[in-house]
Amino acid sequence: MRSNILETGVEGLLEAVLGEASGELYLINPSREILEVTIPAIESAEDVSVRLLAGERVLKDVLDDFIVGSTAADMIDADRLALRTYDGPTNTLVVSDDAVTAVVSAGGNVAGLVTDDDEFVSAARDQYAAAWEDAAPFKLRTPPITQVRSTLSDEIGTDVADDFDGVLTSLETARGNGDGLDEVTISLLVAAKNEELLYDISKWGEDVGIASKATFSRTKTRLEEMGLVDTEKVPIDVGRPRLRLVLGDDRLQETSSDDLANVAQSLIAS
Repeated sequence: MRSNILETGVEGLLEAVLGEASGELYLINPSREILEVTIPAIESAEDVSVRLLAGERVLKDVLDDFIVGSTAADMIDADRLALRTYDGPTNTLVVSDDAVTAVVSAGGNVAGLVTDDDEFVSAARDQYAAAWEDAAPFKLRTPPITQVRSTLSDEIGTDVADDFDGVLTSLETARGNGDGLDEVTISLLVAAKNEELLYDISKWGEDVGIASKATFSRTKTRLEEMGLVDTEKVPIDVGRPRLRLVLGDDRLQETSSDDLANVAQSLIAS
């Protein structure tokens, strides 16, 4: 008999469940809290691929965070994660080849209630395999973080890519709703830190799938109005001059990439 699992947090519970599993498993109806830690837990697990069935609103809310969404896109590219929408009434379940685990929270702890009864496990897998076939795929529009890093390094420069990573590492979330800077703002700030051209960073961002050139231009204007970035005209042989991005506030100019996000957020809030 499999033992039940008791942890103080969802992350530890998922790591324990995924660490004991192998092959393809189903994760059914995760809450926002569970989904947020599911992606890094899958990334850490070596021998599993996950078919994830969740509410469309939950998927949109959680994966709108660039940090989570871009990592999920990496897992999808590696065939270790697939996403479909599901609105069936059930607890959060993890269904592997040989066990079903129900995730239950109570008293500040999280428990994984486990059964490995062959007949029950087989029935559960059949049920959720059928639900999977009926479910609509969830379209994740965020590009994979590996692709973002490699193209940024190749097309703009390794210093910009390193600064981009440094800013992401310093943030808990990157969704631009007041809880963090979004991916377009981060791209523009690190481009300004390295005095890159607006045309180059916005073309890269559109090509890799972060946002359109128009979105980059609007965000640049907003950052200019707040005094975070400035631009300098750079003449070219044919056509209108290009704009070079530079940091517009002395406090930003004096920070490392690790502190850039915190300083930028404090300036935005002020």
